[in-house]
Amino acid sequence: MSNKPPPPTDPPTSPSVGTRAEQLSLLGPRDPGPGAVGAVQLSLLGRPVAVRLPAELWRSWLDSPIVVARFEAKRYVRRDSDCWPWLGAVSDTGHGSFRAASLPGVSRRGTVPTHLFAYQLVHGVIPRLGWSESEDSVVCHRCDSHGCVNPYHLRLGTAAENRAEWARRHRDPGGPLADVRGPAGRTRAIARAVRTGLALAEGRDLVDERIRAAELEGLPLTLW
Repeated sequence: MSNKPPPPTDPPTSPSVGTRAEQLSLLGPRDPGPGAVGAVQLSLLGRPVAVRLPAELWRSWLDSPIVVARFEAKRYVRRDSDCWPWLGAVSDTGHGSFRAASLPGVSRRGTVPTHLFAYQLVHGVIPRLGWSESEDSVVCHRCDSHGCVNPYHLRLGTAAENRAEWARRHRDPGGPLADVRGPAGRTRAIARAVRTGLALAEGRDLVDERIRAAELEGLPLTLW
């Protein structure tokens, strides 16, 4: 009988084990196009991982006055034609993140994309449970501003349409997709501008000026 110890084995791995970098992001490529996210999916930072939320869960949040009130407290409502900035947490893709509920599991299934919440709050729950193919439903930003939660700037499209729109518009030097700060930097800068104006008790016109200045600050044509 040999006394030689057995060779070391790697510890078992599981997709349910979390890491320090495990924070909410949005499902999609690392450059997700003009603000789309799958109908009811989230993912973690890094490689996208689908987390499918049942329609009943979405409906319970959208029908809850308490949840909706918390959501409304974190978005700055303006005219229908203007972007409505999200003032809360921001994912690495520049989309807002809203913690609708605390659910068990490392995927943070209770934290959802804000523009997806905003769209369904007006139009109802999207029936498709997640997306993975080019013809599946996504929520697209007409304005190309990832942090916008104005339902009038959102539309339901397909992943293929969204990618085509991004390909057409991301090289426009005067558009939001050209912002040198990236989508997350742009969203955070606009939110800071709004919070500053609100803290100073400024009127809506002055806050709008701050928003416009924050939007222009990161565009390449304003750097020289």
